[in-house]
Amino acid sequence: MYQKYIKRIIDFILALLGVIVLSPILLLICLAIKIDSKGPIIFKQKRVGKEKVHFNIYKFRTMKNDTPKEIPTHLLNQPDAFITKVGKLLRKTSLDELPQLFNILKGDMSVIGPRPALWNQYDLIAERDKYRVNEAQPGLTGLAQISGRDELEIPVKAQLDGKYTENVSFMMDLKCFVGTLLSIVKSDGVVEGGTGTKKKADDE
Repeated sequence: MYQKYIKRIIDFILALLGVIVLSPILLLICLAIKIDSKGPIIFKQKRVGKEKVHFNIYKFRTMKNDTPKEIPTHLLNQPDAFITKVGKLLRKTSLDELPQLFNILKGDMSVIGPRPALWNQYDLIAERDKYRVNEAQPGLTGLAQISGRDELEIPVKAQLDGKYTENVSFMMDLKCFVGTLLSIVKSDGVVEGGTGTKKKADDE
């Protein structure tokens, strides 16, 4: 009942409220990005959605316009050289993810769920298949994000995503939501240009 109906209603309400309440911040970020560097304000990238259906995810652009678009940041040579001044702040605070509120309104994503993989992150997609994670609706944040984020190795991320997928509930979503707010305040797990320093998923 919760996963099939209530979760979507909560997602839509939260996303709509988020867009309304945060609209001044969204406008300020748009202005800052435009002043800081050339290029579009919104960055679109092909991601893997529910049942492996591809969709375009929205983010505030944090990298220079000539950055390769289909390569994960941690696989770029000297990723810091591609990130703009405003982009560094947006990434550290996760404000670059705010346009995904519109992905949630559209139904591409949920507020809470496994983070959508890049269409060519074949290792992560294959690992998630083991836990049926690719059958779930991807989210703005999830269990892996409050458990290590960029520091987690791919098998650990997939394991945590699988744990979430098997235990979707209001309390689990609330735990991930509150944990995400705390992680943002502390900038936990943000490792630019790197991933995989944590090798074990703790029991939650």
